[in-house]
Amino acid sequence: MAILSAFFAGVTAILVKCGIKHTDSDIANALRTMAILIFAWLIVYFVEDIHSFNNINKSALFFLILSGIATGIAWLCYFKALSMGDINKVVPIDKSSVVLSVLLAIIIFHEYIYFEAKIICIIIIFIGTLLMVDLKNSKEKALSQKYIIYAVLSAVFSALTSILAKFGVADISTNLATAIRTIVIFLISWLIVIYQGKMPLIKAISHKEMCFIILSGITTTLSWICYYYALKYGVVSIVVPIDKLSIVITILFSWLIFKEKLNLKTGIGLILIVSATIIISFLK
Repeated sequence: MAILSAFFAGVTAILVKCGIKHTDSDIANALRTMAILIFAWLIVYFVEDIHSFNNINKSALFFLILSGIATGIAWLCYFKALSMGDINKVVPIDKSSVVLSVLLAIIIFHEYIYFEAKIICIIIIFIGTLLMVDLKNSKEKALSQKYIIYAVLSAVFSALTSILAKFGVADISTNLATAIRTIVIFLISWLIVIYQGKMPLIKAISHKEMCFIILSGITTTLSWICYYYALKYGVVSIVVPIDKLSIVITILFSWLIFKEKLNLKTGIGLILIVSATIIISFLK
């Protein structure tokens, strides 16, 4: 399930990039959350037992809401970073959230098995991330510092999302957990759009980009369902790194679709990230 989550997450990043070429990133994010909201609750309606709603305790609901808030902030930062920088520069920084996620998982959930090996792996992942952030070759030189700031913030809040979600899915179904979190993210995204007065911009979105945005919402939902299932039944410090392998899918498609090539330095960085992630996934 963690591998499926990685696949759908990798495809999502490409669809998002296609959907924000001429569309405001905040508007695209809000429309995407609408697609996720509809798709997630359709799954709950057709798959879940109606009595499952009675099993939601206050503690789980509290952590799911916090997780939703963290995700909403992470997405806003992620969309902003993607609109400013190359996808193969933004995604590695965002995926570096695995470093913080694993550290928090070890501390909070006492996942000390193979502690030293996990620490070495996340150090390698961090080094690989630094190698992939190649500012000199960025097409957006003037905005390079800004996109890094937004990408780092996205990584931090993504890490918090994983930890909070682990608490939130402990006693309820992963489908329902996904749907509940989506409500929070939906509200945050649209409140920001309304506050900034960007509602009129929706009319200017092309049908093509709208399709990409909606498709990204569907793949995000599928990724979430797989991810929360894996979090519920698996070890956080192993599930999160596997999920972050979506970077391979993303960079492959960014090369095929956007012609964003890797140089020797960034290529070595990718190899380090993938190698360390594969190793950590076997540390059970």
